[in-house]
Amino acid sequence: MTSIKIGHAFAKALGIKLNQGKELDNEIRQGHPVFSTRVADAYVEDELRSSQWVKETLPSTQDLVEYCRSLFPFLGWIGHYNLQWLVGDVVAGVTIGAVIVPQSMAYAVLADLPVQFGLYSSFIGALIYWLMGTSKDINIGPVGVASTVVGKMVATAAKTHPNVPGHVVASALAVVAGCIMTLIGLIRAGWLVNLIPLVSISAFMTGSAFSIATLQLGNLMGISGIEHDGATYHIFIEVMKGLSRIKLDAAIGFTALFLLYSIRWGCRHAAQRFPRQSKLLFFISTLRIVFVILLYTLVSWLVNKDHHKHPLFKIISAFPRGFQAAGVPWVDASMIKIFIGDLPATVIVLMLEHISIAKSFGRVNGYTINPSQEMVATGVTNIVGPFLGAYPVTGSFCRSAVNSKAGVRTPLGGIVTAMVVLLAIYALPAVFFFVPKAALSAVIIHAIMDLVTSPNTVYQFWKVSPLDVPIFFVGVFMSIFSSIENGIYSTICISLFLALFRIIKAKGRFLGKVIVHSVSGDSLLATELKPLTLPDSALSTTIRSGAAFDEHPSRSVFMPMDHADGTNPEIEVLSPYPGIVIYRFCEGFSYLNANSCLDQLTHHIFATTRRTNPNHYLRPGDRPWSDPGPLRGETNGNDCHSARPILKAIILDFSSVNNVDVTSIQQLIDVRNQLDQYASPLAIDWHFSSIHNKCTKRALVAAGFGYPTAIGDTAHQWQPIFSIAEVGGSESTIVLTESDRDEKVTVEQCEKSIGYVSQQSVDCPVTSMSTTKLGDVKTTSISRAVVVNGLNRPLFHIDLTSALQSAVTIARAREDFEARGGLGTGGEP
Repeated sequence: MTSIKIGHAFAKALGIKLNQGKELDNEIRQGHPVFSTRVADAYVEDELRSSQWVKETLPSTQDLVEYCRSLFPFLGWIGHYNLQWLVGDVVAGVTIGAVIVPQSMAYAVLADLPVQFGLYSSFIGALIYWLMGTSKDINIGPVGVASTVVGKMVATAAKTHPNVPGHVVASALAVVAGCIMTLIGLIRAGWLVNLIPLVSISAFMTGSAFSIATLQLGNLMGISGIEHDGATYHIFIEVMKGLSRIKLDAAIGFTALFLLYSIRWGCRHAAQRFPRQSKLLFFISTLRIVFVILLYTLVSWLVNKDHHKHPLFKIISAFPRGFQAAGVPWVDASMIKIFIGDLPATVIVLMLEHISIAKSFGRVNGYTINPSQEMVATGVTNIVGPFLGAYPVTGSFCRSAVNSKAGVRTPLGGIVTAMVVLLAIYALPAVFFFVPKAALSAVIIHAIMDLVTSPNTVYQFWKVSPLDVPIFFVGVFMSIFSSIENGIYSTICISLFLALFRIIKAKGRFLGKVIVHSVSGDSLLATELKPLTLPDSALSTTIRSGAAFDEHPSRSVFMPMDHADGTNPEIEVLSPYPGIVIYRFCEGFSYLNANSCLDQLTHHIFATTRRTNPNHYLRPGDRPWSDPGPLRGETNGNDCHSARPILKAIILDFSSVNNVDVTSIQQLIDVRNQLDQYASPLAIDWHFSSIHNKCTKRALVAAGFGYPTAIGDTAHQWQPIFSIAEVGGSESTIVLTESDRDEKVTVEQCEKSIGYVSQQSVDCPVTSMSTTKLGDVKTTSISRAVVVNGLNRPLFHIDLTSALQSAVTIARAREDFEARGGLGTGGEP
């Protein structure tokens, strides 16, 4: 208590009004009887305190325990591991290991690094991910797009820092990028990936595929002397100029590419004709890369076994056994300066590919991944990997697809894959010596072209959101004519700007009321969804004549008055009540769109209503310059609008609003003050429906909303309506007394009024009665009813129906008060 008194004293000294709004609470409760406890139990909503908000926001001890446990997802399933899972993981792991060995070697070439660094990277990715990953299907290792970004960075570093080996720079980049991703994952900010829309990802993948394919054309045809650090179109021009320098490598490259596509097409076609052999054909198609690499390695050995020093076409040549690049990565300020410009693009690429792939396979196979934890898994992999010589890695789409189809059961399949890679590192260096580089280029082109977005997908973009199609082509063209990094940045920036523009220029909807009926086949449906069939099967005729609508249950719904939502324009949407406006926010309500939405609201009010007092300005000089009025000799503007109603109430639908801020609330206060002058000397009540956030209620109450607007000393001249609900349970059961039979309204009438109560019906005991015979004792139970929203917030409503009922009731009460000699609409009271 002492601390509270001290706090109140400080607040008083600083001029802070702690009791602002509480006077209205007392005025409401002590004035006109707004509620009868005979109807339902009262409820007063407590104001959300700052300490309560902090307590709800900060994690509890249990939350911290769950957080620590979530860092190692394998603890949740490793105890249930069984033999059936092991068989699936071994088969899938061996399959992926056979695919990843040649593919990682090819991607290392793409990264402008010796091929062994691709194997180092694929080994550490498969070995570590299972400890922290939440996806059973994804395979982490070298990928085409990330390798391309690394390759351009290594090529640039070779010119600016020729004394620093390329793999050292690539390893340092992996460590820094991994630290950034791990930090993002640890603070559970994986939602950052949601800022990048699908169209940006598609454009990035498509542009990257074209860029990578162009980069590999030179190696595919054996053309030397082509710089790989320029724009894609420039590299393509250089390749075209170098066609005269084509060598025997082209025969290897093009035939390998032909074989890869032929095997895939043949297996796919055969699977359709022989569905029983689809599993075998799948494995044949999956291992086509291994087959092609082994075939051309054999050809290369036969051709070049006597020409080690001068092979007839380019081969890998030297391939060290084991982890020859193992060591502590060199990461300091001077090293970071080398790749600081490429760091954002690298992080975005690693995040984009991994999270999008993991989500896709999670949806396909019926499980949910944790994006933040996936970032932790990928980040830790990139931190640890460089100690064995790895460069940046992330999830691979094609290998993940193979992993899924091969029947992997848990993330533990990665260990089997790591063992296969380890075997290749120590047992197959002599075989890898003769692998043709043209064959590796064919593997890259074959794998990367699957990332190209199909024309049908682009057409679907056009049907869903036409504005996304230009964004897609901007990203593709920027990737081709500038760089992959600029393609990423441009699409993300344009998409974010477009989303921001949509929010800023958001428009709400003005709603009206329509009476509707539900029809199923030839029957109208009652409120309890029971069919109401008319005699002689003449329902359809009766409905078309309109007779059935007057005799059977109906309900009121709220629809946009301009039919902007695509509803039937033949339907006449009626105004909810003369002088009452219902406005629905469509894009939330924040500082971004508050001005746009409230401008729309005030313009509509000025266009559809009239000023309460036409003589508000006694002299022409009293009028503001922004409202000069009619010229001399012209008809008074208010006379032209005399048929318009006077503004009585505004209902705001907050169903799409979760949070508000100081700016939006202040602008709402400014509009309220502006409309108070417009409606003077009468009052405008602001009703709010469907508020789902306690913080939003607190903000509105602090701004003076939630209460009826007082007119002088007439605050008691209003009648609230409260929504109530039944509460079951044994504690709510009571026994009827004889006096309950003398109530003014019968139980049956009360049951019809559940959902709202006005002053005229306060004597109605809203109950739900049931009679049960227990032996010779006959008892009657009544379920207890309670108020949904607090009595101290009478203008906050559960839905639009109760909000409109309350607004109409208050408006009619004030009209009756004026008719009895209260405030007039033409002058002062």
